[in-house]
Amino acid sequence: MKIAVSGKGGVGKTTLSSLLTGVLASRGRGVIALDADPDANLPSALGVPADEPITPIAEMDELIAERTGSKDNYGGYFKLNPKVDDIPEQFARRIGPIRLLVLGGVSQGGAGCICPASAVIKALLSHLVLGRDEAVIMDMEAGIEHLGRATAQSMDALLIVVDPGPWSVQTARRIRGLAAEIGLTKLFAVANRVTAPEDLDRIGSSLGDIPLIGHLPYDPALVGSSSITAADGRVRLSEACRGQGEAVEAILAKLEGSL
Repeated sequence: MKIAVSGKGGVGKTTLSSLLTGVLASRGRGVIALDADPDANLPSALGVPADEPITPIAEMDELIAERTGSKDNYGGYFKLNPKVDDIPEQFARRIGPIRLLVLGGVSQGGAGCICPASAVIKALLSHLVLGRDEAVIMDMEAGIEHLGRATAQSMDALLIVVDPGPWSVQTARRIRGLAAEIGLTKLFAVANRVTAPEDLDRIGSSLGDIPLIGHLPYDPALVGSSSITAADGRVRLSEACRGQGEAVEAILAKLEGSL
């Protein structure tokens, strides 16, 4: 299953991404967790200590120069299809069956132009989505900038996280429009920080044609907590997050039933 998670900043994208990763990994599944948000918080949510930072792929200048040929950069040319199939094994942070990669932000040039870092990241995403058997969970910023057309159309689902506030639904509609432009039609919404049934009714009626397939109840214990614990190569949801496990399983079951 290849899932991208997007939504307005602060609505809980990283929380849902880490919970999905944790539940799939607890089943013994290999999972590639991708942090594609420039404000990278997925490592912390997956228990990586703050004093063990992960270098984003976009900041690995030597790797990028080697793979794209931009080190020589004659006339500004570089490879648009660099070798990337070894990156998950060489550069991912291992957490039991999880491989965690931080993509980092990429600089866009003029219309139709991409930089060498963007070429590596786009090739890597295509490889992970089209060429790997592991599940992929991708924590994105409030948009779909990292997804090219072919990659997006091969994703099993784009989950848009919304909360009871009014602004997150507006962002969801904007993301739906961006997704339609590249042919990504498998969009679903997940409500977060739900405190009452009327929250779900209000969110559902505001989303229009974006199906609401699940929700996570508000739980202050989740704030600042790691979603998983890992020991002896096995992953489990952390004590703070075990109460969300049933809700996440229900979301995954609905996804599996709709794909």
